[in-house]
Amino acid sequence: MAEPKLEPIRVLIVDDHAVVRRGLLAFLGSEPDFDLVGDVDGCAQALAALERLEAEGRRPHVVLMDLRMEPTDGVESTRRIRARYADVAVVALTSFGDRRQVRAALDAGASGYLLKDADADEVAGAVRAASRGELQLDPAIARSLVESGPKLTPREFDVVELVATGRANKEIAARLSISERTARTHVSSILAKLGLESRTQLALWAVHNGFVGDGDPAEHGRPAPG
Repeated sequence: MAEPKLEPIRVLIVDDHAVVRRGLLAFLGSEPDFDLVGDVDGCAQALAALERLEAEGRRPHVVLMDLRMEPTDGVESTRRIRARYADVAVVALTSFGDRRQVRAALDAGASGYLLKDADADEVAGAVRAASRGELQLDPAIARSLVESGPKLTPREFDVVELVATGRANKEIAARLSISERTARTHVSSILAKLGLESRTQLALWAVHNGFVGDGDPAEHGRPAPG
């Protein structure tokens, strides 16, 4: 018995540079599991396209969003799209120097970010991950964010490792001999420092940055806090 054919991942490209849009259309269009439903050059056009595609029953699963656009940048565009279409994932495209914008994009609801010079396989992988509800982070920018941003304490690194292995606050508290309330406070502090919104994002962040152990922080090294 043949397996049912999966629905293609519908993708909308938002970038104010036509050459970038053409490049994305060219190499994503060759992926058999993608349906490129449009490309537009700004926030207002993206919202209009989403409204039209919604009416046609072709709402995108994923929006590829340039962060540097005028007059409305990619962060605000992401915020507006996510406010109206909570089930549409947004993957931000950025240059290496946009660390502040990357944090803001995650706060606005982006499902991840990639460098604009990422190869085709990386972009395709990010789109697929976003369509599954996963967070995709460019490792180079993730490391840069960690190095340039607020540093985690040794105890916070312990908590990161345990969150990444699926431990709930009660289990974290037991493993680290702290109260459940303290464990919850640590998690909230880590999310705030890293500009993340959920335990799931934190777990994926930990995987991408190599901070995941087997659940016993005492047996694993970790980056020295600054």
